[in-house]
Amino acid sequence: MGTWDVGPFDNDTAADFSGDLDEAPEGEREGIIRDALLRTIDTRDDLDQDIAVEAVAAAALVAAQCPGGEPITTAYGPDLALPQLSTELRALAVQALDRVVTDPSELMELWGETDEDGSWRASLVGIRTALLTASSEGAAAPLAQL
Repeated sequence: MGTWDVGPFDNDTAADFSGDLDEAPEGEREGIIRDALLRTIDTRDDLDQDIAVEAVAAAALVAAQCPGGEPITTAYGPDLALPQLSTELRALAVQALDRVVTDPSELMELWGETDEDGSWRASLVGIRTALLTASSEGAAAPLAQL
């Protein structure tokens, strides 16, 4: 995997994932994101780095649509705007990120060897925090109306 930084799109596999999203019809893009998350969640054996990288990118795309989420501004993210993604993807994205940092995970192992200052993990924490915050706000909204 060609990697040049710690962000969710700062590697060849994630950039290719973005290209796949751009090439897909708009109505299929959410399904591609969902599939990337589910492939990671459903992996019980060693999690392949490419599968994990796509899940991190997918989670970042979901988080970008959350209030307070980090917008995707890198040139390696999708060029085309995504449709409004289902809020149910937020929980899947959190589960996928949790799986990425759970043994056995090739991506976690590789970053464990090189992430001396914790920047890669911090980027995942930022994505995960945006997802959880948005999920909490969504769950609390009906209570605020009472």
